[in-house]
Amino acid sequence: MQPATASLRPQPPQTASGSHPRGLYLLFATEMWERFSYYGMRAVLVLFLTKAMMMDKAFASKFYGGYTSLVYLTPLIGGFISDRYWGNRRSITVGGLLMAIGQFTLFFSASNYGPASTHQLSHWLLYAGLGTMIVGNGFFKPNISSMVGSLYSPTDTRKDAAYTIFYMGINLGSFIGNTITSLIGDTGHPGDFRWAFLACGIAMLLGTAVFNWGKGKYLHTPEGEQVGLTPVHSGGVKGVYALLPVLLALVLGILWLDSAMFPTIAPLLGIALVAIIYMIFSDKSLSGADVQGIMVIFIVSFFVVFFWAAFEQAPASLTFFADEQMDRTIFGITLPASIFQNLNAIFVVAGAPLMAMVWTALGKRGAEPASPVKMAMGLALLAAGYLVMCFGVHNLQPGVKVSMFFLVALYFLHSAGELCLSPIGLSLVNKLAPAKFASLLMAVWFLANAAANYLAGYMSSLYPDPKSTAPAPTVLGFHITNLYDFFMVFVVSAAVAAGILFLISGRLAKMMDARNYPAPAPQA
Repeated sequence: MQPATASLRPQPPQTASGSHPRGLYLLFATEMWERFSYYGMRAVLVLFLTKAMMMDKAFASKFYGGYTSLVYLTPLIGGFISDRYWGNRRSITVGGLLMAIGQFTLFFSASNYGPASTHQLSHWLLYAGLGTMIVGNGFFKPNISSMVGSLYSPTDTRKDAAYTIFYMGINLGSFIGNTITSLIGDTGHPGDFRWAFLACGIAMLLGTAVFNWGKGKYLHTPEGEQVGLTPVHSGGVKGVYALLPVLLALVLGILWLDSAMFPTIAPLLGIALVAIIYMIFSDKSLSGADVQGIMVIFIVSFFVVFFWAAFEQAPASLTFFADEQMDRTIFGITLPASIFQNLNAIFVVAGAPLMAMVWTALGKRGAEPASPVKMAMGLALLAAGYLVMCFGVHNLQPGVKVSMFFLVALYFLHSAGELCLSPIGLSLVNKLAPAKFASLLMAVWFLANAAANYLAGYMSSLYPDPKSTAPAPTVLGFHITNLYDFFMVFVVSAAVAAGILFLISGRLAKMMDARNYPAPAPQA
C-alpha cells in the first residue's frame, strides 16, 4: 500500500502489461480484515452452538446453513440500494460498521452462554448479533467485489489476475482470523468463545477504517475518475437509513422462523430469484449481447451451487469429523478441530499468485481456457477431494480415528478447485454485467452462494451419528449409514455437475459478448 502522500493526479490509462492499480491493494486490505472477521467467527460458530449453546448437531447445522444463506442473500438488497441510492463507498462503510456491532453483540451472548431453557437472553443476543451481521454483509460484500473491476478498463485482460490477487486477500484474512479465533476461542472451555467474537469485531473496525482512509486517494478509473460515489440523481440517501431497522427486524424474523418454526429461507430464495429475473429482463434497453451475457451469469451461477454446497461442509460436518473422528495429535500436541479450516486459506494464499501467473501467461499466448471451463475444472477437483476422504473412511471400524492426511489432501484439492472457480466467477460477472446492473448482477452470484449454503446446512444435518438410534437419513433414495456414504454423495453430485458444465462450456463461450468479454490476443 502506498503512503498517504501519494499523488492524487489522474493516472494514465492502464495497459495489459502495466502494474495493477493501487486501489486493488486498498480493496485487498479492506477485504482481508473483513474476511478475518467473518471466517474467524465462522470457524468456531458451529462448535459454539453445540458446546456452549447446547444445540444438537442437526439443529446447529441447519441454523448455521440458514445464517450463511442469508449472509449471501442480503447482497441482493445491498446491491440494489448501492446502484440506486448509496453508491459503493457509503454501502461498504455502513456495512462494515454494522458487522462490527454484530460481532460485539455475539461477544455479550457468549459471555453468558447456556441452553435456551435457562439462558434466553444469550440466545436472543445470538440472533441479534447474527442478524446485524447479515444486514451489514448485504451492503459490504457485493460492493467491494464489483469495485475491483471498476479500477480497470473494459478491455483490460488483467481482470482475472486482479480478482485472483483480491481473492488472496480474502484467504489471507481467513487464515489470520481462523488461527486467532481457534487458539483463543476453541480451547475446550465454552466461555472462551467470546474472545474469538471480540477479536472479530476489532478486525472489522480496522477494515472499515482502512477503507475510509484510502478511498479518496486510490479508488479511481485508469483515467482518474473517482469510482463508487453516490449516484448523481440519488434522492433517497437518508431514507435508506430509516429503513435499516425495518430490514434488521425482517432478517431477524426470517432467521428465527427458519430455525425454530418452519422452513422460510428456501421459499425466499425462490422469490428472490424470480424478482431479480423480472427486474433485469424487463429492462427494454438491454441489447441482445447484454441478454446473452446475463444468461451466462445465471447458468454458471446454477452450477456453483453444487460447488459451494459441498465446499461449505468445512465449518460444519468436516469440523464435526475433525473433532470426533480424526487423529489431531502432532508432536504430542492436540490441535483444535476448528484450526484445520486454515488449510484452505494456506493453500489458496500460496497458490493464488501461481494461478494468477498461469492465467496471465496462457492469456498472452491465446491459450487461456474460457471461464466456464475453468469453473468445471474447479468442480472436478472438488469431487476428487471427497473421493480421497472416501478412501480414508472406507470400512472404518468403531473407535478408530482417521489420519489427518486425508483431510489435508481434501483441503488441498478443494483449494485448487476454489481458485479455478470463485475468483474466475467474480471476474466473469464483472465482465458480462451491464454497467447499470453491475452490483445487482454481482449479487446474483451471491444468491447462488445463498442457495448453496442453505443446502450445505441441510446436507451437514445428515452427518451420520453412530450414537443415534434414528433411522438412517436418505438423499434421493440413497441411505446414508456411514461416513463413506456421506462423502460419496458429494463425489457424485460434484462430478456430474462438472461433466455437464464441461459439455456446455463451448456454447457458453459463444454466448459471451465479444465487446464485454474480449479474448486474449495471441502473442507472436
